[in-house]
Amino acid sequence: MTTPQHGPGTAPPPGCPAHAGPEGAGARTPLYGPDFAADPAATYAHLRTYGSVAPVDIAPGVRAWLVTGYESALEVLRSPERFSKDPRRWRDLADGTVPADSPVVPMMMYRPNALFTDGDEHARLRGAITDSLSRVDPNALRGYVEQSADTLIDRFGPTGRADLLGEYGAILPLLVFNQMFGCPPETGDKLVEGMSGIFDADADSEKANAVLTEGVAELVALKRERPGADVTSWLMAHPARLTDEEMMHQLVVLMGAGTEPQQNLICNGLRLLLSDDRFAGDLAGGSMPVEDALDEVLWTDPPMANYAVHYPLHDLELDGIELRAGEPVLISLAAANTDPALAGDRRGGNRAHLAWSAGAHTCPAKSPARLIAAVAVEKLLDRLPDTELAVGVERLEWRQGPFHRALAALPVRFLPITQPVTTDEPSGASTWNTNPAPSSSTPPVPTSTGREPASANAGRRRWWSSLARWWHGR
Repeated sequence: MTTPQHGPGTAPPPGCPAHAGPEGAGARTPLYGPDFAADPAATYAHLRTYGSVAPVDIAPGVRAWLVTGYESALEVLRSPERFSKDPRRWRDLADGTVPADSPVVPMMMYRPNALFTDGDEHARLRGAITDSLSRVDPNALRGYVEQSADTLIDRFGPTGRADLLGEYGAILPLLVFNQMFGCPPETGDKLVEGMSGIFDADADSEKANAVLTEGVAELVALKRERPGADVTSWLMAHPARLTDEEMMHQLVVLMGAGTEPQQNLICNGLRLLLSDDRFAGDLAGGSMPVEDALDEVLWTDPPMANYAVHYPLHDLELDGIELRAGEPVLISLAAANTDPALAGDRRGGNRAHLAWSAGAHTCPAKSPARLIAAVAVEKLLDRLPDTELAVGVERLEWRQGPFHRALAALPVRFLPITQPVTTDEPSGASTWNTNPAPSSSTPPVPTSTGREPASANAGRRRWWSSLARWWHGR
């Protein structure tokens, strides 16, 4: 891979922000606001003119470096001896330059979880997560996703119109999360309100973080008292012996990865299938190239576009750019995946993308996440094969924020269905694999036969609140 170098022996391009210095903050490119949300590719193209690393603002007054080159991204992700994941090294937050109420702080602040730790501590926490997730039976997971999808489609199918974000893509992952983690509906409402708030740039992030903390504390207390056949209980019983605080923070990172990015993967995949002429013929012929579409979304519109925050352990150089210890370095998973230096067809099975990150912090749940998205898309197109966008694809709006690639809505129309598939909400009966994970460190743990009922959450959506009341009333 060849990238422009700005070392001592080269002259920087005119106006290069990499050479503007701290006083040149005006040259830093913002990764927030409506212009960035509408066309992030234009921002990435601009940043590439300065090399594979460029200075950005991820919120007003919050400085960071963005890595846009694929090879440079891999270098950061695979170099724990040079880059740390621990936000306690973030110099601008520690010295008050970045205020504690900045909207990006809840997504970047230190929590004692596998995402924000290094070395042995990271290995201990990640081991508990991977062992517990591996106990979920993928066949049972597929069946639950299908049943949940049918329930939701039966709800809006007779109307002939839907917002596939608010009425489908945003709800399905929540149902699955609550089933997998044994989360009751009232607690799920708090988790959803808090998690969605810390992702949105225009939300009250401090309040959202407080609501999220309250929700996970309730779930941990419940499972200490009444463990079940669910991921939360398995985490508690793991030989890593997680404290209540550690439990809370592992749940935060798991929910963060399993709900908001999951809905974005589902909806971005549906948007591509419904708007790209390359897929139209396959859909019309009854062949649904869902896996191809998901591969392409993960390459070009990954659910988490800019994240994987790292901090240099000491002053160092990356591709000719001097980075100081403690400066946040974000990986643009979207820009790295679309690096012009990469060659080849990214559709149909090429999975060398960075949407799941890489190195020691590769997403531990990428297999179930992909399964949930694939089943959700397949089921929707199977039940409503004539679905089409209700507005031109160019009129779809994207939510603001530096981290995610998220639609604000996905309005569609279709021929109304008259025959529902389901008559009851997804079953609350436990169907997860209760055998120990294939790890010598994980002994069998006792689990109860009872399950908390499948939940409905997303209280911020009037439609979903109605469905929740309907379910609870049964």
